[in-house]
Amino acid sequence: MKRRSFLKQGSLVVGGVIGGTSFLKGFATPFVADYPLHNIPVNKGLDAKWIKSLYETGRASTYCKTKNELKYIGMPAGGLHSGTLYMGGDGRLWLWGIYNDDREGVDPREVYWNDGTKERKIRPRDGANYVEPTLASNKRILEQGIAVKITYGGVTVIKQLNEDDWDDVIFEATYPLATVKYVDKKLPVEVVLKGGAFFVPLNTDYSELPATFQDIEVKNISSSNVEIVIAGWLENGANKITAKPGDGRRKNEVKLQARYSSILSSFIASKEDANTQRDAGTMCFSVMNQKSVVNTSADPFPVKDAFFSESKQDASEKDIDEKLVASISVPGTIAPGKTFSASFVIAWHFNHSLKKLNGRMPESKDGYYYATRFKDAGEVMNYVARNFKTIHDNTLLWQKTFYDSSLPKWFLERTFLNIGTIATANTYRFASGRFWGWEGVNACEGTCTHVWQYGHTLGRMFPSLERDTRERVDLGVAMQQDGGIIFRGEFEERPAIDGQAGTILRIYREHQMSADNSFLNNNWNKIKKAVTFMLQQDKNGDGLTDTPMENTLDAVWEGEIAWIAGLCIAAAKAAQLMAEEMGDTSFAETCKDYVSKGGKNMSELFNGEYFIHRPDAKEGRKKLGSYNTCHIDQVYGQSWAFQVGLGRLWDKEKTLSALRSLWKYNFAPDVGPYIKTHTGGRPYALPGEAGLIMNTNPHNEPKAYGEDVTWQLGYFHECMSGFEHQVAAHMMAEGMTDEALVLTKSIHDRYHAAKRNPYNEIECSDHYARAMASYGTFITACGFEYHGPKGYMRFAPAFNAANFKAPFTAAQGWGTYEQSIGGGIQKHSFNVKYGELVLQTISIQKKDASPVAKVSVFLGSQKIPARFKQNGKDVTIELSNKITIQPNQTLAIVV
Repeated sequence: MKRRSFLKQGSLVVGGVIGGTSFLKGFATPFVADYPLHNIPVNKGLDAKWIKSLYETGRASTYCKTKNELKYIGMPAGGLHSGTLYMGGDGRLWLWGIYNDDREGVDPREVYWNDGTKERKIRPRDGANYVEPTLASNKRILEQGIAVKITYGGVTVIKQLNEDDWDDVIFEATYPLATVKYVDKKLPVEVVLKGGAFFVPLNTDYSELPATFQDIEVKNISSSNVEIVIAGWLENGANKITAKPGDGRRKNEVKLQARYSSILSSFIASKEDANTQRDAGTMCFSVMNQKSVVNTSADPFPVKDAFFSESKQDASEKDIDEKLVASISVPGTIAPGKTFSASFVIAWHFNHSLKKLNGRMPESKDGYYYATRFKDAGEVMNYVARNFKTIHDNTLLWQKTFYDSSLPKWFLERTFLNIGTIATANTYRFASGRFWGWEGVNACEGTCTHVWQYGHTLGRMFPSLERDTRERVDLGVAMQQDGGIIFRGEFEERPAIDGQAGTILRIYREHQMSADNSFLNNNWNKIKKAVTFMLQQDKNGDGLTDTPMENTLDAVWEGEIAWIAGLCIAAAKAAQLMAEEMGDTSFAETCKDYVSKGGKNMSELFNGEYFIHRPDAKEGRKKLGSYNTCHIDQVYGQSWAFQVGLGRLWDKEKTLSALRSLWKYNFAPDVGPYIKTHTGGRPYALPGEAGLIMNTNPHNEPKAYGEDVTWQLGYFHECMSGFEHQVAAHMMAEGMTDEALVLTKSIHDRYHAAKRNPYNEIECSDHYARAMASYGTFITACGFEYHGPKGYMRFAPAFNAANFKAPFTAAQGWGTYEQSIGGGIQKHSFNVKYGELVLQTISIQKKDASPVAKVSVFLGSQKIPARFKQNGKDVTIELSNKITIQPNQTLAIVV
């Protein structure tokens, strides 16, 4: 298939699993005797040259006005858990989901979709925003923008930074920031905007600010001086949604400081209840480090010369039926070849809880964590200004560090951008400091364990949030007396077996992402209790969980289910390693025995091609299950194992066969024929798009999914990106790099900006948490392992190993790893950009298994004593003592 043909047919859609409620009841297809035949082609018809191109480093994804690719773009542009603010394709901000709206999705509406057999109503949690993506032009709740006034050769030109005013606008998608270039070849200047969220991995204080920034740079490309004014404006958004005539007046007031100029926007209430509305609060609009012209009441449309003039008063007020818009202008002169810049910052403060949480979530009533740090948006802005250089520059440094890699740029984007979920209204941090999340925006509450355990990004970017959630929630309010972890905290009363196992694995990851053993030491008794509960669900003692319990497909399945059993084996292995570190030899042996038996007996769940669901001896196939079908998660436990360095858990060849079967039977270069015949699923992939189907019946067995088929069957026919990402991560780890890249690129293409918002992978509602599994594919592409308390780090790149470069995050710092191979020498280096990195043991992989003659280690120019051991291609280097690498220091290893 030609590349263009594949992109047309194979650009993918994402879908997701949900939890807890009968979301599909009423439109899933009931089982009938003539169940549709499997119709996914074995030969995928993919062009070899196209597959080869997926390995190329390339350039950042760019979306252009001239290709009609800007209208859906909505990059999360605010701080973690501070609402949903989007930066659009032309740089303007939109959606403004900062007002504590408890409606489902970023755009709570229903649409209609014809599934090939009939027209169905699709809700936000069913994929409405996938079928008909939200348009930025329909969600510009506040007036906001930036304009440039350019004077040259006696001519003055005013242009707004929106797509209507330019020949072309080019958006470069590199989350957490995007770069927007504005093209008009008649002008003597080049104009670029770079904006997004303050985002510094490991530092939540810097990354949780309810604020966004936009840097504007204008370069003079002529041979004469150019006079320039850069102006930004923002509407007073206080009580924007709920205010009614008589409730009060909006007020803008100047707040001039040494470091910045700003305008604070507030609401003067004439009725007390106006102060308690969900949108009651303040906003602040500022420019950093500039001599500026401030206007508290500007008329931005159309932008004229008067707009750039100074206000005659320090404050302005207007009734609610009038828009009150503030502007700040920055004038300057640009010499030929030079640039002029300005940095605008917008902050907000709306400290009200969601009404839908108040009844069952007492902590939510006290508001949000950012309000414990700042009393209003003015204080937020003062903090930003005091620390602007540090926060701003480290945000830029992270962006540069992450994308300065030999890995393909499109791959870096897709595997990382789902961390933006944390910077939407999908998550909260309550005043108590507790992190909390939905599954998708305002849908399916309780930081659901069987969904959130798929995500790998948060634990690597902000491990302190994950550690606190494990302690405060999973091992705290959610833990039962018997060690079971309630899978939705206050919103449920029972554990989910996959959530239980996944949480144990996350506990091990959180330990690894710690600087020392304190997290493990402080929680070991509760961890052991949670593990014991999981082990007890194996009633017949064969190492294969067989207790009917809730799972992420919203059902209680009977029998021994490969993906659940395997996940529990992985969790038991993690528990064994933690017990060994704790010196709890008896419990370590218990876990080791479970892992041994389970790993051996997994072969009993292998049907010759893939791993299956063995029915309960008594109940048989009465209930819905995956049975002898090809299920997407069948070797999920081994996938998790590669994320935390657990090694091989069961037979390698059978595992590879299972992954090949998923490719053979479940990957469709065009899902159209499949979803047309296998109806009842939600539209997370549409005809013409590629995807990995959740569960297929490749041998057309009768009653393949059981005798009593229920509404959950619809899930089997969907493409849910979180599951697809975990399979891609596993394929990458097992050497199936072609398949891993094709699958990831399929998801990336499904979310191409010409079709829908690239930053919003949808399952049950928008910005679905499970999609953060994408970072797992980045981890396995690097062959990365890390154990902070031990000072251990490993890299074994899955491809392009001869010249490899990639970012890493550790417990206390982040930076860049590089390796080169050639001429009988391998060079490896760790360069710290932020914080510090403590290392003692480093594992790398040679090109071949030939004997290593010598290993030399240097910290800067200082030679570090070290010894090494070799096992085939693997070389482990042990430093005589732990060393600490500081920013801009490099640890270099020559093999």
